[in-house]
Amino acid sequence: MRKTNVIISIVIGFLIGVFFFIIIKNIGIEIPYTWLLLIVFPLLALLGMFVVSFLGKKFLIIYQAGKFALVGALNTFIDLGVLNGLIWISGIVAGPFYSVFKGISFLIATLNSYFWNKHWTFKKGKKVFAPGEFSKFLVVTAIGLFINVGIASFVVNIIDPQFGVTEKMWATTGAFAATLIAWIWNFLTSKFIVFKK
Repeated sequence: MRKTNVIISIVIGFLIGVFFFIIIKNIGIEIPYTWLLLIVFPLLALLGMFVVSFLGKKFLIIYQAGKFALVGALNTFIDLGVLNGLIWISGIVAGPFYSVFKGISFLIATLNSYFWNKHWTFKKGKKVFAPGEFSKFLVVTAIGLFINVGIASFVVNIIDPQFGVTEKMWATTGAFAATLIAWIWNFLTSKFIVFKK
């Protein structure tokens, strides 16, 4: 595995740990020795990249899917971290403002996704933004936004919190469910439409 991929994996793992802190702070979960996650997440990210690097020698799509999944994990934690930060600041956990917060967090995570997937996952050119490519990315992202926010809003605003979880935990659960479904859309459209070689 190249040195660049090692460094990027560690940085992404560390950033995931930072956003994880924001999420658990808002939800109110106490985890002993939480600071250790700033070491554990980078190591897990690096281990995952070693595995997909090995498997990807035979099938490039496995390597790209592994990178996409790592970037996607960062995007998920940025999305959930920003959302939980806005909930923590405002105290709003449902209703129309929840949908606005979810839209904001999704868009920030999406910009992060474009950067990492363009320059690292699919290695598509040196320009930061290529107009035609970015236009396709925006269309795909707009559809992804509706999928993501629609599913999250449906779970949070239509289905009452289940299994005795708090409203804040349910808001995060709805966002996470939406992220999982939107991941499939995002990978396939990124690989075969936006960053197609």
